[in-house]
Amino acid sequence: MNKRIRRFYAPMTETSFYILFALQDEMHGYSIMQYVKELTSGEIILGAGTVYTSLSKMEKDGLITLVKSENNRKIYKITDLGNKVLDLEIRRIERLYRNTRTREER
Repeated sequence: MNKRIRRFYAPMTETSFYILFALQDEMHGYSIMQYVKELTSGEIILGAGTVYTSLSKMEKDGLITLVKSENNRKIYKITDLGNKVLDLEIRRIERLYRNTRTREER
């Protein structure tokens, strides 16, 4: 993973995190928005402009790839690089959580 990708995506915004997390399965923009809304019980609502701008940037950066287009909908999936970036962020979040638990146990 190059330094530019690491610098831009680590730590990751919630929007980027949830988009990459959602794209472990093939999805289009609107289905990502619905998935995140359901996953977070409505606490995170991604706007269309934010999602489509993020998808374009992530595709350019090689984190996701266009799989196919159906009915004017672009369907994306996470790439190997995207999985590495997502895994790095999940490990960071897990470390933060562990650190807070360790402090409470003192």
